[in-house]
Amino acid sequence: MALGKRRQKQTSFWVETSRLQARGRHPFYSCLNEILARAKFDLYVERICRKYYATTMGRPSIAPGVYFRCFLIGYFEGIDSERGIAYRVSDSLSLREFLGLSLEEQTPDHSTLSKTRRLMNLGTHKAVFRWVLKRLAAEGLLSGKTLGVDATTLEANAALKSIIRRDNGASYDEHVRELMKAEGVEEPTPAERQRFDRRRKKSLSNRDWVNPHDPEARITKMKDGRTHLAYKAEHAVDLETGAVVALTVQPGDRGDTASMPATLADAGCAVTEMAGQKAQAGAVGPVEMVSEVGVEHVVADKGYHSKQGLQDLSWVGVRTVIAEPERKRQKWAGQSAAQAAVYANRRRLNTKAAKMLMRRRGELIERSFAHLYDTGGMRRVHLRGKDNIAKRAVIHAAAFNLSLILRQMLRVGTARQAADHFAALCFVLLQLTQAVHKDLWSSGPLRLPVRTSLEESRTRCSHRQIRTLSTRC
Repeated sequence: MALGKRRQKQTSFWVETSRLQARGRHPFYSCLNEILARAKFDLYVERICRKYYATTMGRPSIAPGVYFRCFLIGYFEGIDSERGIAYRVSDSLSLREFLGLSLEEQTPDHSTLSKTRRLMNLGTHKAVFRWVLKRLAAEGLLSGKTLGVDATTLEANAALKSIIRRDNGASYDEHVRELMKAEGVEEPTPAERQRFDRRRKKSLSNRDWVNPHDPEARITKMKDGRTHLAYKAEHAVDLETGAVVALTVQPGDRGDTASMPATLADAGCAVTEMAGQKAQAGAVGPVEMVSEVGVEHVVADKGYHSKQGLQDLSWVGVRTVIAEPERKRQKWAGQSAAQAAVYANRRRLNTKAAKMLMRRRGELIERSFAHLYDTGGMRRVHLRGKDNIAKRAVIHAAAFNLSLILRQMLRVGTARQAADHFAALCFVLLQLTQAVHKDLWSSGPLRLPVRTSLEESRTRCSHRQIRTLSTRC
């Protein structure tokens, strides 16, 4: 076969859009769109976002359903930045169909996504998250009786070398230079400044240092041991189904005992709201799986153990299964309520049910961390400010909860997982084909049927390398 040359081609004047749309359909996103359309997602988000859109003036806007779908794509495709989401949407026909945009319509760019995100408050994004929780309750994937709580760190979009002093605004290098001047070194070189800073005992306190570009970021020790500016994302996960019931983004230096009340308050409100809807639906329709009494058990690791925290949870009727750290002998003078809560938690820790719940907590919460921040692309954030990061994280958690419904229907939770299953199926079929051919050849040479035509006889004899002069076969 001769090689050809690349030549310029004349583009077609008319394009049949039906063919492009048929090729652009993706079974995963088509199923997700069916779930959203069946529950009237677009009508709901247009109603709660109506106050943000002007009627007579303003820049060309996008529909609220398109805006929230773009962030759902960020989770399912593992894209961390809004610029990456805008590029991926403009490059894919299947995602354009998922957004409900025709070929003539322009896909939203990253500036439109960022401006819309800043325009909408955090409460609107949490309302979408609660709407997804209602869908989980309708599918029987939300119980709310037993919650596991844990937190992880998110690397902030700010450099540690850019921090300044809170008192005088001096940078880190200027602060080290002042320390060297106090010891008699007037004009230190950069190399001398580095050696001096390496020898001295360093202490970076959030009370003394702040990043001017992201004041809400805090100096935090990461999970891998590095020190960086970070935020803290805390999850409350249903230990019966794996659904994320609540998610809060808090300063990175806030302790677990101080951050848990806010997360449990959001989780308790969500479970109580779902339970109220269950009581109303029980008389007229299907009854959901949500507990009518709300949260019954809270499971956490030893970082959440404190006298006051256990006492507060026992007052509201919640049983705790929180690991107890090794401490010295406690003094309980005047703390009878706290003593009773701590001892009751200690007794529950020795039961088989508590050990099973602790294993379940580690499995399901770490799974949500892996899906949202590692494969979901949010481990290092590209936004600044606690509320901005929480908006993206909350919609990511809503997409994670939607994937639980999709796993019931398609046995896969993301589009990439569906592609991996298809590739694995093709690989298995290829292996089976090779095995069949191997078995056929190992059983002996294949016996071909008798050929009668002259050309078939010539071909057959040429394979056997038989030569005769009389018949030329």
